[in-house]
Amino acid sequence: MADCNCSKDKKTVLLYACSGGANVAEAADLAVREMMFAGDGTMFCLAGIGAGIDGMRQTARDADVNLVVDGCPVDCAKKVFDKAGIENYAYIRVTDLGIEKTKGVRCTSEQVSKIVAKARELLADKLKGGCCS
Repeated sequence: MADCNCSKDKKTVLLYACSGGANVAEAADLAVREMMFAGDGTMFCLAGIGAGIDGMRQTARDADVNLVVDGCPVDCAKKVFDKAGIENYAYIRVTDLGIEKTKGVRCTSEQVSKIVAKARELLADKLKGGCCS
């Protein structure tokens, strides 16, 4: 398609992390912040989605992809999105990456790097395509 610019368009990627009290939540938050500062997307307000703020929910619906990173199998962040009826999200659970949930322990930089790598792999898959591919 000669008129197509789909590969040139900047995609809207919104990033969310759970903010629980265990090491896996800390790792989720730090990974999402690292991605934001690297330009992988914009960190957005999970609490606002959960609180039912219409503008925030609409912004999430309008995004090309929302990356949701939960720390553990309680899946609080995922449940916020499901309850809000927002379906355009990619999802990572930190404990699924082999990182054990432990309260009172700080996460490590290696754990954060592992989450970032998985998140970038997932985003690359979600964002590929367009009318030309």
